[in-house]
Amino acid sequence: MNINEIPVRVAVDKLAPHLNKAMNALDTASRDTKLETGLLELVRTRVSQINGCAYCVDMHSGDAVTGGEDPRRVYTLPVWREAPFFTGREQAALELAEAMTRLSEAPVAEETIARAGEHFTEVELAELIWTVTVINAWSRLGATARPWTLK
Repeated sequence: MNINEIPVRVAVDKLAPHLNKAMNALDTASRDTKLETGLLELVRTRVSQINGCAYCVDMHSGDAVTGGEDPRRVYTLPVWREAPFFTGREQAALELAEAMTRLSEAPVAEETIARAGEHFTEVELAELIWTVTVINAWSRLGATARPWTLK
């Protein structure tokens, strides 16, 4: 099956427009942060990869590269722990994002929060947690309902 042949499963945005409007408002609010855009796109891409949302992976990896991110760093996100391309701040953000995304495997450890706290102010940490929460909602929605198609 060609990727262009994958149909929409459930058009949740059109079928429940009031919820889609609220989600878009939350997404807009989550983008008004003190955090670097590049870091946030790396986090959004990684969360989307874990959740298996092709649309979100495509969008956020493309946004990262368009925004000036080195494609090599985007390509190595699944193995960021083994790649020498990420700063301590980025590693802390990715570690937290993965832990939050994999809650069914284990709760987010105090050590993970503490490591993130070494690289982020309290406000930045709160904004990062909100950003990860929002992209988890989007990518889980996308992976489940596939309401949007890749172009």
